[in-house]
This record gives sequence, C-alpha cells and structure tokens, in this order.
Amino acid sequence: METLLHYVWMHRLLPPKTLKTTSGQEVEVLNPGRHNSNQGPDFTDARIRIDGVTWAGNVEMHTTSGEWFRHGHHEDSVYNTTILHIVGQADTEILTQDGHTVPQVVMDVPQSVRENYRELLTTTDYPRCHRFVPDIPAVKVHSWLDALLAERMETRAGRILEILKECRGDWEQATFITLARNFGFGLNGDIFEMWARRVPLASAGKHRDNLFQIESMFLGLAGLTDRTTDEILRKRQKEEYRFLSHKFSLPEPIETSCWHYMRTRPQNFPDVRIRQLARMFHEGHCTMRSILDAESPEDIDRMLANAGIAKASRNLIIINTVANLLYAYDMQRGTYEYRTRANAFLEHLPGEKNRILAQWKACGLNVGTAGDSQALLQLKREYCDRTKCLSCRFGFEYLSHAMRDASATTSDTDSNG
Repeated sequence: METLLHYVWMHRLLPPKTLKTTSGQEVEVLNPGRHNSNQGPDFTDARIRIDGVTWAGNVEMHTTSGEWFRHGHHEDSVYNTTILHIVGQADTEILTQDGHTVPQVVMDVPQSVRENYRELLTTTDYPRCHRFVPDIPAVKVHSWLDALLAERMETRAGRILEILKECRGDWEQATFITLARNFGFGLNGDIFEMWARRVPLASAGKHRDNLFQIESMFLGLAGLTDRTTDEILRKRQKEEYRFLSHKFSLPEPIETSCWHYMRTRPQNFPDVRIRQLARMFHEGHCTMRSILDAESPEDIDRMLANAGIAKASRNLIIINTVANLLYAYDMQRGTYEYRTRANAFLEHLPGEKNRILAQWKACGLNVGTAGDSQALLQLKREYCDRTKCLSCRFGFEYLSHAMRDASATTSDTDSNG
C-alpha cells in the first residue's frame, strides 16, 4: 500500500476531490518533490499550500499514522522539516523530534487502482499488462521503447568501458575481448572472455600475415585443436603452438574441459568460433578502427561473412557487439556521432526472433527492427522480471487508466447526487 501511495503522489494521480488534512484544511500540491530512495523522508523539496499558506519541505508516507512512531521518526531530527504526512489510514496525531505537529492527509487510492496493481504483481501471465498494451497510444509506446533502447545501450556500453579501463585505455584489446565474449553466444561467453584476455595481441600481430600461425596460437591458448582437419594438420598446429609459446612466453592454455560443447550447435563449437576470430584478426577486422570505418551494417556483414560466419550469427554480432562498441566509444569521447550510427545500425537490421518477442508481438506491438527487439528485451529483464511495474511506462498507463475510470465514476456519482 505504501509503495502505491508513493506512486500516486509522485505521478500526481491524485483523487479527484480536493485534498484535505485530517483537521479539515484544504491542501494544494504545487510540487510533489523529488522521490528519495535513500534514508530520510520519502519526498524532498516539495511545495504544498495548506489553507492558503505555502510550505516548502519534505513529505513522508506510511500505510498508517502509527508507523511514524514505530519507525522512530519522532526521535530523528532529519524529519523535523516534514511538512505533510500522507497515510492510507490516520489512527493518531504525529509529532516531530522538535515537538511540531505534522499535518496529515488520508489519500484514498481507488479500489480499481489497487486491483489493477495487485493484478500486475500476482498474475502469472506474460506480459502482465497484455490486456491493456494494445490500447496504449502508439506515440507513447515508441517513446518508451526509445528510452528502453537507450537504457540498454548505455548499460552495455558501460560494461565495455569497464573492460577498457582494465585494458588501460587500449581500445584494440578491449574490442577483441568484447568481440570474443560475444562469440561465445551466451553458453561460452565467460570462457571466451577469459581466453581473449590471455591472447597477447602485440605478439600475435607480428604473425598477422600468417593465418596458420594465428590459428595455432589462438587454438593452443584455448587448449583446443581444429576438429575439422586430419591428425597430421592438428599435429602441425600443436608444434607451431609450442614454437610460438616458447618464442613469446605465452601464458598457460585454458583447460579443455572448461569449454561447453553440449547443447551447442556445430557452427557454435568453440574451436570453430576461435578459427573465425583468427581469420578476422588475420584480415585486420578485429580492431576498433575497422568498426569505426564501417559506415553501414553491410560493411560489417561482409567482414564477418569473409570469416565464414552464418547470416543469423552475423546479425547478432552486429547487434550485441558492434553497436555497443560504437556506443561506448562515443560515451568515452563525449560525442554522439557513433551513437547515432549505432542506433542506425539497429534500425536497419530486422528484429530478433525468440519466445519473449513473440509474446510482445501477440500483444500487438510491432517488433520490426533490432532496435525494437533490444528495447523489449530490456523491458523484460529490467522491469517485468523484477516486477518493477510502477517504474514502467506501460504500468503507468495501466494504473492511470484505472484512476481516470475511478475519477469518471466519482464525477458521475457526484452529478447524480
């Protein structure tokens, strides 16, 4: 109930009737204040007019008045600047630590709003708001998807910038690690990143023109061999790796048992992906420079196709790696040139296909581009899965609709009365 009070107050979804304190004073909300998620009053810097007198300060909320005392606010000087106490039920007067009585308002959240909120929290359906989503105006849907996409891109770019910091600002190494991790396609992502951190790019660069030596080094550091070749060639690869390991004092290879082959399609086998990365490195396509020089998804697509990567995987790499690297590069520089390009790449590529996106499509949402699908995946992971419906704009529309219906019902009742 208290969470719902916060939500109604913050978004000004206030009951239609004039607010009054428990002592009968009229209350006008000039500014609800800023929601405080840390210790202290629930809302700070609010401005309230009570019986014609304007007050500036903080607002605290509880389900019942007695919680003010149970939480110890009457002994905490931080709450001396509280100008209004919002409650679901007023069962006692409250005092601040310096002895002042705080005005209270009982805020009646309509039953329909409570029921809609309870439905969002308890339903096992997905999406929870599926009944109402088709009625949300398209402009509001697109606005929320744009915000979700930006949120997802900034989060992922932030992770890349953490890797860049660990690499002491070396974009080429950070790019290689990021690309390699995504070549793991989830199941082998962590081990691919571990492997990429072991690859000495400077040493490998001295043999960039020799694909066989690059493959031997990359596979050797992974503790793997090329399963597509005969025993004679695998033996040559191992001998080449021993030579390079001695020449460059390479780190110990990863244990073969660390790699996952079960539940993995042959085209995603680690040795296959590592040989593709070796070919890209050999052709100079594992660099940030090559990504920055690409003016369209087709440019990147050709690089990946030359390494023998299938079309579906190429699209995923552009979506989950290339676009994020462009975004991170711009965030570090404080510009927007490459962020704009990253978004253009996502708008150019078709939306991904999976069970989650199929469910959103069934609600009537268009998942036409990779930008749409990335936004909806962000919505699922960061909001739906965490039951953060009150932080979601779809949830806001759902509860606002219930509030409007309640207001209309109240108005009709008053008119008939």
